[in-house]
Amino acid sequence: MWLYAVLALAVLWVAVWLWRDSLVIDKVSNKYVFVTGCDSGFGYVLCKKLERHGFQVLAGCLTQKGADDLQRGTGPNLKTILVDVTDASSVKMAMQWVQKETGGKGLWGLVNNAGRSVPMGPTEWMRTEDFHSTLRVNMMGVIETTLAFLPLIKKARGRIVNVASVLGRLAANGGGYCISKFGVESFSDCLRRDIHYFGIKVSIIEPGFFKTAVTSLEPIEKELHRLWNQLDPEVRDSYGEKYFEKYIKLQRFIMNTFCDPDLSKVTNCMIHALTAKYPRTRYSAGWDAKFAWIPFSYAPAFIVDSMLSAVLPRPAQSCS
Repeated sequence: MWLYAVLALAVLWVAVWLWRDSLVIDKVSNKYVFVTGCDSGFGYVLCKKLERHGFQVLAGCLTQKGADDLQRGTGPNLKTILVDVTDASSVKMAMQWVQKETGGKGLWGLVNNAGRSVPMGPTEWMRTEDFHSTLRVNMMGVIETTLAFLPLIKKARGRIVNVASVLGRLAANGGGYCISKFGVESFSDCLRRDIHYFGIKVSIIEPGFFKTAVTSLEPIEKELHRLWNQLDPEVRDSYGEKYFEKYIKLQRFIMNTFCDPDLSKVTNCMIHALTAKYPRTRYSAGWDAKFAWIPFSYAPAFIVDSMLSAVLPRPAQSCS
C-alpha cells in the first residue's frame, strides 16, 4: 500500500515538474539579450537562434571579423559590438551601448559565454601568469560583466545565464580552466541567492565536451609545447619525453573522440533559461555531461582519482 502511494507521488511530482518546465514567457519581441563571446561556437549559434526566436539580440564579439561574420545573414534585430571582457573600460562601454539600445527598458537576458581553455596541462608545468590568462577571461570576465550589467537586469527583472562546464564540477586537468569554472559555479550560486528578491533568475550551463574553439587541438597542442619547452631541465627529465608524447596523444584522442559537434544541445539549454517561466538552476548539456561527468562528480575522490590515473600517462620518475 505504502509502495503504491510513494510511486503515485513520484509520478505526480514528475508530471508537475514537466508541466512547470514547459511553461514559457510571452512577448519576446520587446526583450533584449546581450551575449558575450559571439565570434564563434556557442555564442555565435545562440545569437542566430535568439534572433529567429524574435528577441532583440545584442552580441559582444572580440574581433571585427567575428562581428562581421555574425552580422552576415541576420536581420535588424541583431546588432554587434566589440567587447573584451578582461578590460573594464571595454565592458563599461558595452554596458553604455546596451543601455542606449534598450531605451530604458532594461536588459532581459545576459549570457556570459566568453571563455578560453588554454593553457591547460599538468599543474607543475604552469607559471602563475598561465593561470591568470585563463582566470581573467573565464572567471573575472564573468564577474566584471555581471556587475556592470546588473542594474539593467534589475530594471527588467531579467535573467543571467553563466556558462560553466562539467569541469567546474569535476577537475580533470591542470591550468586555470577547471579553477575558473569552479569559480563561475560558486559566483553564480552566491549571486542567485543574493538577488532573487529582485525577481532575477540565475542559471548555470554545464556543457560536456563539444567541438568549439575551446576544444580546438591546434591551440591546445601549441600551448602544451610552449609549457614543455619552458620547463626547467630537471622538471622535464622527471616526466620524460615519452610522457609528453603520450599526453599529446591523449589530448588528440579525447578531442577527436568525445567532442560533440551538435552545439544546439548547449544553445537549447541557454534558450530555455531565457524563455522558460521557471528556468532551471543548472543545465547539463551533452550525453557525456549527463551520464558521465555529473554522476562522477558525486563519486568518492578515490574512485575518480583511480579512473583518471588509469587514463593518464605515468611520469618517468614516478613512484611505482
